[in-house]
Amino acid sequence: MKGFPVDQHTSLLQTAKDIFVGSLTFDLGRYLIAASLIAGLVWILRRTSWASRKIQKREATRADFLREFGASLRTVLVYTVLAVPMVWAFRNGYLPEYRGTVTPLTYAGYLAAILLAHDAWFYWTHRAMHHPRLFKTFHRLHHRTVTPTPWTAYSFAIPEAAVSFLFMPLYLAILPTPKPVIFAFLTVMILRNAMGHAGLELHARGWASHPLLKWISTTTHHDLHHAGSFNHNFGFYFTWWDKLMGTEHPDYVATYDRVTAPAKALEPQPFTTSASPQTTA
Repeated sequence: MKGFPVDQHTSLLQTAKDIFVGSLTFDLGRYLIAASLIAGLVWILRRTSWASRKIQKREATRADFLREFGASLRTVLVYTVLAVPMVWAFRNGYLPEYRGTVTPLTYAGYLAAILLAHDAWFYWTHRAMHHPRLFKTFHRLHHRTVTPTPWTAYSFAIPEAAVSFLFMPLYLAILPTPKPVIFAFLTVMILRNAMGHAGLELHARGWASHPLLKWISTTTHHDLHHAGSFNHNFGFYFTWWDKLMGTEHPDYVATYDRVTAPAKALEPQPFTTSASPQTTA
């Protein structure tokens, strides 16, 4: 939305002409940069003692990568198409724009608010998409990935991509947010997404059981979900919804501690995948 003034009262077609290329470039760039950074970090770490932090024995295949990359490009296109009516709504006054000053305290408060709101949105929509009546249409494509990589980040079916995008206009309709905060949120979101699918645990030893850090999700937390435990670990940034609703994997902490154990302490025994997808309400 940066650079697109409000109250211009332009048509949808004119809005599309104005923003389509820029929006496509922005979303594609976010995905490519974040996935490349995390994939590069994993590539380096797997050539060190951190190689023992690989969560699964299975390696992602070239076919996995091609499917995920193609689906992610399609998700970027969905986001771009849906950005047109959102920007049109801003231009025509149907969505309010934040017009106050942005102090450091304001910035921190609005960023915390949008991250908390998005985490709740992600947990409940993610869990809903595991319902048997919704799973095949919305979420099955994403779960064709058993062994995640950073390139899995945007591997969504079109309906799931639409649900993911819908958070932004709904949230901004309720709480107009400074544009610098929106940019920071979008940056944090894609980086955390790529980290959650890294396949190698990137967080510190003891994180999953630390009194404070345990509330922040880890790579293992989401990897367990992909590896076959589809009834558990629906959260994104945080673990509190899973803990509160009883959907956290019972072996999460033990698996995390094993994965992050010092390389010389034991032979790595990466988590193995279970047989078939499950769905839950």
